[in-house]
Amino acid sequence: MTNTLAIGLGLAVLGGLAIDAFLTGGNGFMFLATKWIDLLEWMAFWR
Repeated sequence: MTNTLAIGLGLAVLGGLAIDAFLTGGNGFMFLATKWIDLLEWMAFWR
């Protein structure tokens, strides 16, 4: 992965988070964050 591609992907993710925060107040991010934590706990159980 080149630096240009990494910076572009990082900006795209930050832009998506900014749009989510502006349009929905961050509800989408909070939903995904809670699902991510649930996934990590489930994976830790199977480890």
